[in-house]
Amino acid sequence: MRGIMRSFGEILASLREERGIYQKELAAILKVSVGTISNYENNIHFPDQEALIQLAEYFDVTIDYLLGRTPYRYNPEVLRQECVPGTTVSDVVEVIQHFNPKNMASLLDFVDLLQLREKAESSSREDSAND
Repeated sequence: MRGIMRSFGEILASLREERGIYQKELAAILKVSVGTISNYENNIHFPDQEALIQLAEYFDVTIDYLLGRTPYRYNPEVLRQECVPGTTVSDVVEVIQHFNPKNMASLLDFVDLLQLREKAESSSREDSAND
């Protein structure tokens, strides 16, 4: 079941806040006024096609995500890629998006552990290659 669709302005404000930048900084990146960014975030005005492309590239999301047409931030091609034989990235996302907060936290802890292990293994291989 799809969640409540968010407006373009809500999505833009959320992405900007996640990135930890102020409206002033985003305005400088897009070469527009702070008022323009504020108008976008408050759904008073809507960006032109060029600005939409710039925003999608800057925040590394699809235009469909910016427009609230999909809950997926990334290119659908990425979602169709197999991460293991017979399982696509989309399959994995579909499963984990229904996890309760406790299980999601456990999954993220496990992912962190796997990343640490992979980093340690990579360092070990580099050390062996340098000997």
